[in-house]
Amino acid sequence: MSLEPSNGITYNNADSFAMAFDSAWNNCDFDKNKQLNIEEKIEIAFDKIQNHPFLIENPIEARNIAAFRIKLLGL
Repeated sequence: MSLEPSNGITYNNADSFAMAFDSAWNNCDFDKNKQLNIEEKIEIAFDKIQNHPFLIENPIEARNIAAFRIKLLGL
């Protein structure tokens, strides 16, 4: 399954990253590994979107956004 946007364009900004992260997170099967902590789950999701330009250029901010999205959306 592709996590690229339907138009095939990925932008180097926080909004594009948030959408990609949400999609990657929702495509992870965390039920198999209930012992994983949040940081480990974030790493698994990041592996799915490792080529996203915002993640590459802003890894600290990307991690902050990921943590915020998890809390905000109850992921």
